[in-house]
Amino acid sequence: PLARRPARLCCLAKDCENEEYKKLIRALCAEGEVSVIMVDAGKDLGAWCGLAKLDEEGNVKKAVRTSCAVITDFGEETRALTVLLDYLQKQADEE
Repeated sequence: PLARRPARLCCLAKDCENEEYKKLIRALCAEGEVSVIMVDAGKDLGAWCGLAKLDEEGNVKKAVRTSCAVITDFGEETRALTVLLDYLQKQADEE
């Protein structure tokens, strides 16, 4: 999705061990003017993407480690989306 440019937001795991991969993702995002949010752990990112097994209570039992996830459509307008977009704008203004 990053190379084809429909991306709206990129989440990149800080604990990704492949520095060249992280550099490539950042470069593609910069080229496509896509915001990047750094996530502490790839396992968290995987769980957020639905790549996890849950127990009966809905807690994550096992998650697939994911280095990068891209959002192509934010969906409906919500308060949470407004907060996210405000945060991204503030980050862009600081750069």
